[in-house]
Formats: sequence, structure tokens, C-alpha cells
Amino acid sequence: MRKQLGKIKNAKLVSRLRRKLNIRKTVIGTAERPRLCVTKSSKHLRVQAIDDGASKTLFSVQSFGKAAPQGSGKNVEGAKIIGKTVADKLKENNVSVVVFDRAGYKYTGAIAALVDAIRENGVQV
Repeated sequence: MRKQLGKIKNAKLVSRLRRKLNIRKTVIGTAERPRLCVTKSSKHLRVQAIDDGASKTLFSVQSFGKAAPQGSGKNVEGAKIIGKTVADKLKENNVSVVVFDRAGYKYTGAIAALVDAIRENGVQV
């Protein structure tokens, strides 16, 4: 369900959600080429590999919880660790090409480091 942008008071959040809607119009994941969707909070990162055709999440990696990679967080170093883990899981699922969905976040800092780490580990983004 789409949120009504007029009811949100935070101007930065409205801009991000507008960018997110524009990105999601064109970025679609398939079984051979899943969509990597990143979610960023104040402390953590979460990456999901999604097959939009089957409406199914293949796997997710996050910087919190019991299964979190050691040393991961929202900073650039933590994003590199998460990127390496995502690339390893993609290779386990025999996926070599993905579509990246930045979810309206600007492509700098932790988001750029995450994608660079995925590319360095042999996955085409």
C-alpha cells in the first residue's frame, strides 16, 4: 500500500519516499536476476534478495540478530562485511547478476561501499 506523501511531516522522508517510488517503477527482480533491496536505519543495514515474479524473498542479511556477520554495522566498514556476505549467499544460490534497489537512499557512504563489496566478490550489479 502506498503512503500518502501529503500526510508525512518530515520533508526529508517525503523526498526519499518519492525517490523510492520512482525507482521501484523500473527496478524489477526475477528468479535469474533478483532485486537487492537495502534498508537503512539509524544503527543497522538490511539487504534482501527478492524475486518479484514469485513475490518471494530468497534470503536476507542484516547487521543485527544472531546470524549477523561479526563486525557489521551501518558504517562503511560494516557495509563492506555485509556486502561480502551477500555476495557469498548469491553464489550459493547460483546467481551472478542482480538488480540493485537503493530504496531512495543516496548512493554514497555505506550504500556505495555495500555495492562495491558485492562487485569485488564477483557479482555483477
